[in-house]
Amino acid sequence: MTKLSNIAILIMAAGTSSRMKAIKQLLPWEDSTFIGNALKNAQNSKASNVLTVLGAYTHEIKEVTDFSGTACVHNPNWKMGLGNSIAWGTKQLLEQDQGYDGILVMLTDQPLIDVPYLNTLIDTFSNSQHTIVATQYDNRVGVPAIFGKIHFEALLELNSDFGARDIIKTKLKDVLSISADGKELDIDTKEEYEKVRRGLDSGD
Repeated sequence: MTKLSNIAILIMAAGTSSRMKAIKQLLPWEDSTFIGNALKNAQNSKASNVLTVLGAYTHEIKEVTDFSGTACVHNPNWKMGLGNSIAWGTKQLLEQDQGYDGILVMLTDQPLIDVPYLNTLIDTFSNSQHTIVATQYDNRVGVPAIFGKIHFEALLELNSDFGARDIIKTKLKDVLSISADGKELDIDTKEEYEKVRRGLDSGD
C-alpha cells in the first residue's frame, strides 16, 4: 500500500531575475503568472503545507498574488543568494511544525513543473529508502527535490548562491533521481520565455 509522507513545499521566489530584466515571478503564464502557477500546482499536490519565500519584489508580488491557504515570508537577507533564502524558508517551516518528513524545494521559473510531477516526487519519496529524491538533468541532479528530515540541518546551514544543489552533490549516495520528461526546463531570459510560450501556443 502506498504510504504518504508529511511533505512541506518551499517555493523560492526571492531573486531579482536580473537576466530577465523584468519581475520574472510576475510574467504571464496561462491564466496566471509564474508565481501564481507555482502556487496553484503546489496547493493542488499531495503536500501538506506550502510556504513561499519572497525577497527582491515582495511588495509588487504581494500586491497581485493570492497567497490564501498558504504562507508567505520575506527574507530580509535575500541578496545573499538562493541558499540563504532556502535556509530562511526552512527555518520558518520548522518553527511552524516539527513533524515534516521532508521539504520539497521548487522554483517559480520552472513553469512546466505540474501537479502530477510534484506528486510523483512525493510518492517516490514516501515509498523509498532514499532520503533525497531529486530531478534528473542532462549532466546533474537538481530541484525540484525533496530533502528528508536527516538533511534539514544542512538546509538550515545553506548560505551560498547554489542553493540545495550543494547538498545533493555531497550526498549522492542518498539521492534517487527521477526524470521530469522535459518539465524541468527553467527560464532565465526573455528569449527562453518567448520560445516556450510560442511552443505552448502552437501545441508543441
